Amino acid sequence: MNAFWCETAIVRADHPEEGYPALAAASGVRIETHNGRISSITTDTEAQPNDMRLSGITFPAAANAHSHAFHRVLRGRTHEGRGDFWVWREQMYRSASELTPEKYEKLATAVFAEMVVTGFSSVAEFHYVHHQPDGTPYAEPHAMELALARAAMSSGIRLTLLDTLYLAGGIGTPLNPEQARFGDPDVHAWLDRLNSLRAVVAEQFPKELVSVGAALHSVRAVPEEDLKVVARQLPEDIPLHIHLSEQPAENQACLEAYGTTPAGLLERHGLLSSRLSAVHSTHLTQEDIALLGNAGTTVVMCPSTEADLADGIGPARELAGAGAAIALGTDQHAVIDPWTEMRTLEHGERLGTGQRGRFSPQELLRAATEGAARSMATPIAASGLEVGAVCDLMVIDPASTRTAGSRPLQMAFSATSSDVTEVIIAGELVASHGAHTRLGRPGSLLTEALKELS
Repeated sequence: MNAFWCETAIVRADHPEEGYPALAAASGVRIETHNGRISSITTDTEAQPNDMRLSGITFPAAANAHSHAFHRVLRGRTHEGRGDFWVWREQMYRSASELTPEKYEKLATAVFAEMVVTGFSSVAEFHYVHHQPDGTPYAEPHAMELALARAAMSSGIRLTLLDTLYLAGGIGTPLNPEQARFGDPDVHAWLDRLNSLRAVVAEQFPKELVSVGAALHSVRAVPEEDLKVVARQLPEDIPLHIHLSEQPAENQACLEAYGTTPAGLLERHGLLSSRLSAVHSTHLTQEDIALLGNAGTTVVMCPSTEADLADGIGPARELAGAGAAIALGTDQHAVIDPWTEMRTLEHGERLGTGQRGRFSPQELLRAATEGAARSMATPIAASGLEVGAVCDLMVIDPASTRTAGSRPLQMAFSATSSDVTEVIIAGELVASHGAHTRLGRPGSLLTEALKELS
């Protein structure tokens, strides 16, 4: 058992806010743990001799509901000249072509370590680089997937590995040579491979740290007939993710081919539900918003990526009002910083509407914690500390140049990852002042990993 004494901590309060438990900043909070979970919380108390003292403000650690680890290669390398998402995608494909299991494990370890030191304790990795560049499977079954699982274990982050179905290069278009390694012979081969991966991961890794989920790359990459098979045969006990309506061109192609929007196509085949996470959802009709809300779908917004790629500003507030849960992810890792994602979500709403306060600070914290938890197969803490939750914590310095004077529950509008002083996962200290306790500083890890990738 480890115990922590927090100078200040964000805990669950008794009075509800908009149907959710409210949060409060409590002083002198002592947390006891058992098997990596919070077994007791006492407020207004003194530290015991063996407690780990956490100065500053202790929050539940954040969850990253959408990641492509290898996209980190492109940070700071894709900003010369003009272009759009489709130009950027060609650069991304070139980076994917260089990956091997060994290189990917090294890169992903560094990327996951960067997530950990910035305050993330869990990640949903949307993974589609399955095979060798020509599409031939590796001799070792699941070589790329297991490389990611080992990277997560090395960094200490909780991983939901989303094995992705990617069969087409566009609606009615076969995979091109750069996409060959993403594909499978057909949807049935993917389902078989997914089931095999689940068995291997369950045998080799602790369930609370590494679990397998499923993803459909997009309606561009999965033909309608295969959506029907997924709806009938995908195991019901795993999360399902999909990129949805990220670009107007995707919507137009879907309308021309199927007579409906991507959200309408999913609804047609019974794929809209509370287990679905729709990533981006940037260009939606009012009917789409109603469909996603009525189904209780989780919508994963990636505000820094959507800004970096000029995707647009998604209707997050309307989706939340319609009944969808909002989660946050870092996608292509233009930034890895949960506080920046929270703030950018609200800033996008303000820029799009001319109104402030579209999301309250507590709603932003929920999106970064329990909202994202809905997307995952591994457990994470709620938006406020509570008994029974996993003991995943991050501590913020309240007296930095950025945070000085901020109220604890309004840190989403001032803090950045630079203000994270400690990160605890499963009751163990894994990061302190920007350094990983086992791996050192992620910048050094990333520098070494990126040397092997052009």
